[in-house]
Amino acid sequence: MATLAQDVGAQDQTAPKPPRVVDPLDVSRPELYRDDTWHEPFRQLRAEAPVYKVEQSGFGTFWSVSTYKPIVEVESLPDIYSSEAGGITIADFIEERSDVRMPMFIAMDRPKHTGQRRTVAPAFTPSEMVRMSDNIRMRTAEILDTLPWGEEFDWVDTVSIELTTQMLAILFDFPWEDRRKLTFWSDWAGDIELVKTEELRLQRLQYMYECGGYFQKLWDQKVGKEPTPDLISMMIHSDAMREMDQMEFLGNLILLIVGGNDTTRNSMTAAAYGLDLFPDERTRLEADPSLIHNTVQEIIRWQTPLAHMRRTATQDTVLEGQEIKQGDKLALWYLSANRDESVFENADKIIVDRPNARRHLAFGHGIHRCVGARLAELQIATLLEEMAKRRMRVNVVGEPERVAACFVHGYRKLPVEISKY
Repeated sequence: MATLAQDVGAQDQTAPKPPRVVDPLDVSRPELYRDDTWHEPFRQLRAEAPVYKVEQSGFGTFWSVSTYKPIVEVESLPDIYSSEAGGITIADFIEERSDVRMPMFIAMDRPKHTGQRRTVAPAFTPSEMVRMSDNIRMRTAEILDTLPWGEEFDWVDTVSIELTTQMLAILFDFPWEDRRKLTFWSDWAGDIELVKTEELRLQRLQYMYECGGYFQKLWDQKVGKEPTPDLISMMIHSDAMREMDQMEFLGNLILLIVGGNDTTRNSMTAAAYGLDLFPDERTRLEADPSLIHNTVQEIIRWQTPLAHMRRTATQDTVLEGQEIKQGDKLALWYLSANRDESVFENADKIIVDRPNARRHLAFGHGIHRCVGARLAELQIATLLEEMAKRRMRVNVVGEPERVAACFVHGYRKLPVEISKY
């Protein structure tokens, strides 16, 4: 595997690029997310150019789709707007070399997408949520009971990462003592800024191969064994996925790791950070725990832990009056659609009883809607419920350190103290 990555690097030395003119409406710039200054350019795009062509960016030319209605339209027409033709992010990690492509079902079109999604979907059914709920509650309670009251600590590492990494380890039947490897691989897999330098791109590839090698051993240990309720066993015992080649296996692993880790982790951090930003709403939630399940939807909407998904046009078409050409890249900015004032009144604010919070697009829409959405909702709701039992309030004591990238919309650190209310 290492040799393959070295060979790719030897073939792919890119020439220096001339400095480009920065488009103020290029919302792919990482500093907008690092500094939390993405609100204004998206506000302008929604008002003036919901479908806007960025001619030059760090990721090439692409269309920004920033309002609710056209994103739903694109997601509802998967034969015209492909997930497979160019992948699911505006970063082209692996160019067009078939030797290092990592197919994954979220980046597949029908019919193959249907079969592979159907394989893993049983891990996330309502009955599975019931089966896992006691375990999720027990682990959440254990972590909350170890937190220091009245002392500063990092909520991201101590609570959000630990809870989501434990959940991933259970879903994959992954060795418990090595579970933080999942966090490490997830961070490298989801960081689309790495595409911009050859050295980091190849470093990422190396870590992805390391991830694949580890999981291949887990796969081999389960071949020929009775089915068990974990994702690897489900793949082995399915017609759609048992014959995956190594790159397809690796691609689907990366999808499930990033999908299961980054989204829930960053929503759990947003629950602490966002409710602290809106103390009146936090007080309303503390007074009425029956609002927890709606609040979960509202926090996911407000945070939108994956800022965009990418589609590629398979034919010439028209979207909101703009002529889209075959092969054009479109970035569907869920982050912006979830702040669309025509759908969500006072959208920049967390409102714990917002009547239409469930209409958010943070999980996508249509055939590619997040397969693990129920599990994410269950984990966040359980966290809020266990905090309510302890009358635990999270007080933010410093600015968060944010992810500097336009794909995973999240937090590296959040300094907090906890107190009773």
